[in-house]
Amino acid sequence: MPLVGALAAHVIVALVAGLAGRRLGRRVLLLAAVAPAVALAVAVAVAPAVLAGEVQTFSAAWVPGMGLTLDLALDGFGLLMWWIIAGIGVLIFLYASRYFEERDDLGRFAALLVTFAGAMLLLTSADDVYTLFVAWEITSITSYLLIGFKDDDTAARASALQALLVTGGGGLALLGGLVLLAQAAGTSSMSGILAAAPTGGAVEAGLVLLLLGAMTKSAQVPFHFWLPGAMAAPTPVSAYLHSATMVKAGIYLLARFGPAFAPTVDWWTTTLVVVGGATMLLGGWRALRETDLKALLAFGTVSQLGFIVLLVGHGDPEMVFAGVAVLLAHSLFKATLFMSVGVVDHAAHTRDIRRLQGIGRIMPVTAVAATLAAASMAGLIPLFGFVSKEAALYAAYHLDVGKISTLVLITAGSVLTAAYAIRFVRGTFMDKRDDELRRDAVDPADVHAPDRAFELPGAVLTVLTVVFALVLAPIDEFVGVAGGSLVAGGDAFHLELWHGLGTPLYLSTAILVLGAVLWRYQSAVGPLFRLTERVPEARSAYRGGLRGLFELADRTVSVVQPGSLPIYLSVILLTLVVLPGSVLLRGVPVQIDEVASSPLQAAVAAGIIAAAVGTAVVRKRLSTVLLLGGVGFGVAVLFVLHGAPDLALTQLLIDTLSVGIFVLVLRRLPEDFTQPAFRFGNGARILISVAVGGLVTVLALATTSARSSTGAASEFLARALPEGGGKNVVNVILTDFRALDTLGEVTVLAVAAVGVLSMVRATRRDDSEGDPADGPVDAAPDSDIATEPSAGVPS
Repeated sequence: MPLVGALAAHVIVALVAGLAGRRLGRRVLLLAAVAPAVALAVAVAVAPAVLAGEVQTFSAAWVPGMGLTLDLALDGFGLLMWWIIAGIGVLIFLYASRYFEERDDLGRFAALLVTFAGAMLLLTSADDVYTLFVAWEITSITSYLLIGFKDDDTAARASALQALLVTGGGGLALLGGLVLLAQAAGTSSMSGILAAAPTGGAVEAGLVLLLLGAMTKSAQVPFHFWLPGAMAAPTPVSAYLHSATMVKAGIYLLARFGPAFAPTVDWWTTTLVVVGGATMLLGGWRALRETDLKALLAFGTVSQLGFIVLLVGHGDPEMVFAGVAVLLAHSLFKATLFMSVGVVDHAAHTRDIRRLQGIGRIMPVTAVAATLAAASMAGLIPLFGFVSKEAALYAAYHLDVGKISTLVLITAGSVLTAAYAIRFVRGTFMDKRDDELRRDAVDPADVHAPDRAFELPGAVLTVLTVVFALVLAPIDEFVGVAGGSLVAGGDAFHLELWHGLGTPLYLSTAILVLGAVLWRYQSAVGPLFRLTERVPEARSAYRGGLRGLFELADRTVSVVQPGSLPIYLSVILLTLVVLPGSVLLRGVPVQIDEVASSPLQAAVAAGIIAAAVGTAVVRKRLSTVLLLGGVGFGVAVLFVLHGAPDLALTQLLIDTLSVGIFVLVLRRLPEDFTQPAFRFGNGARILISVAVGGLVTVLALATTSARSSTGAASEFLARALPEGGGKNVVNVILTDFRALDTLGEVTVLAVAAVGVLSMVRATRRDDSEGDPADGPVDAAPDSDIATEPSAGVPS
């Protein structure tokens, strides 16, 4: 129940924030912080039990008829994700309360961000794969709305759409993968699927789809381009969704499924190592070229996400353990860095490192916090980033297969990380030479000192980055339990600040030295930068695909929506013929017992057919309407012959009303009408008509032949007296068994009566104005009516 209470708190707070946001102003963000605070309190309360090996569970029926349940399970890894989501969430809301000026739409912002946080908590604690998918899609939708929060900004709207299309497409792939895996395992429980770890072609297809969904969410190559575009969102969104939480959803999924399927699926480990390594290198390389601080951190996030995917993708217990440690470290230092950028942007009104210099003196708290966070990202001792990177290097060094290639990828990516970490710190806070600055560089004297409450949330995370490294025992236990919940043996490893002299430490030192050299001599690799810029980007492919999709849509619409009613009707009728017709051709039994039960029925049917043919042949408007009415009257007679006078009466009244309305309208139109042209000719008309008529005939015969029961008549007779309390079976049917049907028929009759009354009144008014055939009606009364609206009717 505590888990459900935490999730319910997010729903309640989101509703209250959305309704009271305009009244509370910026204080609504403080109210919104209550929801993650409740979740954090729950996570603290259940932590002792979870660390002792207990799994917090909850189950409730969701859609019982379909066997769907709301199953929650919080183990060590889920608890770690809850700590990240809720803990950083509280700080983000406090930060946002200082980031935003007073504006009317902060309630909507707070409601969306709280909804996102609740969805992430649900995603990381869902044990049913369909519940997980629902939460997954909620995060995509809320991310779309938050990226496009500045809805008057064209770039923000385009970036939001880009993120939605990429992650939404991945979500559809994920759904297909989850369905295939659930079907193969015979259960929709994620723990059940992972325990069974089924095999086969369908399972591998499901894993491919699941991998696509995870790669799009976590911005892996070639789907990485949406994340830098998402920086159009306000900085609190970037710090929360696109660095600490949402982008971890795909990694969460890979960490869950990787250890179970990596031993049996040959391509799993290779694919994730290649994809993660390529993402790590590409993101780090691009970060070295960016001048916008948020873009630099965005590509850095892409790189770090690739690093984590590389680690958890192995499925090796020590690599998974290291991946969990890096995931935690990244959430701490990257959220701090994004929040620091927001502080700088507020104070200096720019994020361009070519315009910033020496502002570290103006904001020492932010400068120290961001510098320590960047140092942790680079892997500098004694920070938690160093501890987690050392764990990764040790795990890679002890691999039995792929040790060299994995070490090379981690080392190369970490060198790039160290280089852009130095670039970030120096470009943001330190003094520069004149040739490094633009002419419109910001004068440090014009930069105002930020509010201490604005700097506090980032500083808190930096303190944790230091404390976690110096006081390792509690966090080591936490990470060990999280790793052990993912893979057997994952809790056998430990984090250490000092492993002693060895290859991992030598590599860590080399990484820092090479990173500093790369940053210092970036100009030496300028030709390589220019060469890589010529390589087509995934974003270009996305834009080209989007343009192609729009062109295809335009061409398709020009063909299927040409403005021709005959073509529209032909498409509808042909669809009717093809879909049910294909089923009938499979051998549905068709049996004809008798054509008509009496000569009178045959005669009435022949009259209906003659009237229908006449409707299609004559060219006089009024004649067509009368023949169409004759068809309806004939059907009413058939109802009478079959013992259904109530249906006959309804049919008769409606057809009478329809014919009357048609006559009143058509008497003002030309007597004849012309046949609209059909580009495919009259032969196509005839073929379509014959096909539809034949299908309806065969379908009617097939449905009557397929009846296997005796009908409801015997049940009505047996239940009329004991259940309906009436001896007149017909009355009981009308007032009890078919009460809603009777109500509908009475409503139809009432509408028909109102229609007849309106017709009579309209006819009297027309007669008083004169016969239209005598000449045009005086327009003056109509003009008066048009300029003087009736009371209660808007003009």
